[in-house]
Formats: sequence, structure tokens, C-alpha cells
Amino acid sequence: MRPIQMVDLKKQYNKIKTEIDEAVLGVLESSAFINGKPVQDFANNLSIYLGIKHVIPCANGTDALQIAMMALGLEPGDEVITPSFTYIATTEVIALLRLTPVFVEVDSRTFCMDPASLEKVITVKTKAIVPVHLYGHAAPMDEIMAIAKKHNLFVIEDNAQAIGSDYYSSDGKKGKTGTIGDIGTTSFFPSKNLGAYGDGGAIFTNNDELAGKMKMIANHGQRKRYYHDMVGCNSRLDTLQAAVLNIKLKHLDEYIKARQGVADDYDKAFAGNTKITIPCRAKYCNHVFHQYTLLLDGVDSPHSYRDGLNEFLAQHSIPSMIYYPVPGHRQKMFEHFKSASVDLPVTDWLTERVISLPIHTEMDNDQLNFITSKVLEFVNR
Repeated sequence: MRPIQMVDLKKQYNKIKTEIDEAVLGVLESSAFINGKPVQDFANNLSIYLGIKHVIPCANGTDALQIAMMALGLEPGDEVITPSFTYIATTEVIALLRLTPVFVEVDSRTFCMDPASLEKVITVKTKAIVPVHLYGHAAPMDEIMAIAKKHNLFVIEDNAQAIGSDYYSSDGKKGKTGTIGDIGTTSFFPSKNLGAYGDGGAIFTNNDELAGKMKMIANHGQRKRYYHDMVGCNSRLDTLQAAVLNIKLKHLDEYIKARQGVADDYDKAFAGNTKITIPCRAKYCNHVFHQYTLLLDGVDSPHSYRDGLNEFLAQHSIPSMIYYPVPGHRQKMFEHFKSASVDLPVTDWLTERVISLPIHTEMDNDQLNFITSKVLEFVNR
């Protein structure tokens, strides 16, 4: 059996080696390493795939969030609502721009923003909502967009973990996550479902004015070279990364299907076990499984039990990860917001119980059988 990895990027590369090598060599031969043709080609192709008017490539997913918030004209002290149960980049950017993060509860089944909790924290200072499509499962955008419309708030979708996911609105429309709010953002970190071979990110919108602003912000606030109309930053997607992403975009649906197949096998193995809750798959979306995250419940001392499973798997050379052991509202970096006093019982409950198993496009039956047998060996003893 091959060694088990959380993500096997080498085997994935070997499958598309000829295509990738040709694309990379094309960039080397052109020597257009910054803003080369593949960058615009990728933006156009991703725009078509997502069914959205504008795609603005940038340097990484964190920059994408920052540029989006800058383009909305948010001012210091404005409140931005976001889940605490997410990667720190989502909330870090809010504080970086001297905005005020307001942490909101998540649903214990989907791990995504809870609309019932959302409306309770809206104040006169609230200007934007940042739902996160966590682990590859979409947030309930129908309810979130209705609340945003009611209170005249912007919506920025953090789609870093769910690119390619379909969302089925209650009115019968189907669209991709990241295209529903005012702005969508994503990351092309190598381990993502659509991953580069380095850093990369992108911003999406159907709004012409916002698209123009975001393009300027990402390019030092200039539309014409050396004429800077607004404060911006320097955030570009390298031509080499764009060339790689152009190839991998062609395979994204195939990658998603492979991940869903792995998730199906995990689900079958763990179904009915009283100590394991398998990932939710809400009817309003298709889960694209950036992570396969179990919830351990029905046990004494769930935190130590979860850590025990983590250690047991490591002893058998099975990697696993805990996303995320410390939620945003309990991070030291936000102490001055007095966020630790915020009551988020579901978030705190989840941080003691979640554990993610290996999932990627290159897993085989021997690996899956070994992983599931060891998980069950631990929980059934």
C-alpha cells in the first residue's frame, strides 16, 4: 500500500504531467512571468465555469478578501459579521483593515453560518456579512441573502474551500458558490480542490463598478500606469500559476467527483456508528469535500477522545487534522475586541469534536479500507 497523505499532489501531477509541463514550458519560453496571456485566459475560463461576469486573479485568498472589503468602501469601526469556526484569514483581514469582526454561530450539522444567529448580532454599525462555505459545504445563502437585503448589507462569500460546488436556490435556480453574494473570493493554495503549485487567489463579481475597483486595488490603485486614483496593494497571480490552473480547471469536475466518491466510501463505513457523525449533505448544495470531517459524539471527554484518535491514527501512519482547534473568538489576536466573552456554544462544542480524515483525488481502496478499519478499531474498542 502506498503511504497515506492528506493530499497526494505528486500522483495528481503525474496524471496530468504532459499537460502541465507543456503549459509551464510555454510560459518559460515566452518569459512573460507577470501578467502573461495565461492569466487573462484563466480569468476568462474561470468566469465561464462559474457563470459570473468578472474574475479578478490575485496573489492569494487572503488578499482576495482584503481587496473585496477595500472595494466596498468599509471604514474603521464598521462591523463585519463572520463565523468564528473558520480559518483565521477570514477574520484576520477584517481586523487588519481596522474593521470590527462580529463572530456568529454556525450550524452544528453543516459547520456553516447559522442564519438564526446572524440576525441577532446585526447593529447600526453592521455593513457586511462574510459567510464561509466550510470544508466544501455551502452556507445557506438563501436565508443569508434575504437577511442582507432586509438590512441593506454587503455579502462577501469566502469560497476558498468550496469552489465548484453547486447551490440550488429555493426559486429553482442553480449557481456556483461564490457567485451569489456581492463578491466571492477563493484561494488556489496547492491543497485546495483547484490548487496551484504555489500561492494564488481570485475575486468574483457580477457588478461592473466593483470589478473595476477591485482590479485597480489589486494593481496599486491604478487604472493607467503611474496614475494612482486610490490606495491599493500589489496582488498578482503569477503567469506560471495561471498556466497550471488553466490545466487543472479542465479537471475540476473530475476532481470533485473523485472526492465525493471517497466521501461515499467513508460514509458507508461509518454509517450507524453511535460515536461518529458523518458529514451533512444538505439538499440545497452538492458537497465538494475539500475536507472530510467527522464529528465525534456520545463519548466521555470528547476533546481527549478526539485527540486520542488523532494519536492512534498517527501511530499507524494515517494523517488526520483538526480544523480548527481554536475558534476565532478565542484567539489572542482578537482580545481587544473582547471576543472571548461572546457566547458561541455550538462553535466551542465543535472545536472539541471535529477531526478530518485524508481525502483527495488519488486515494485507492487499500488506503480507504485501512483508514476506515483503524478508525473503527479505535471507536469500537
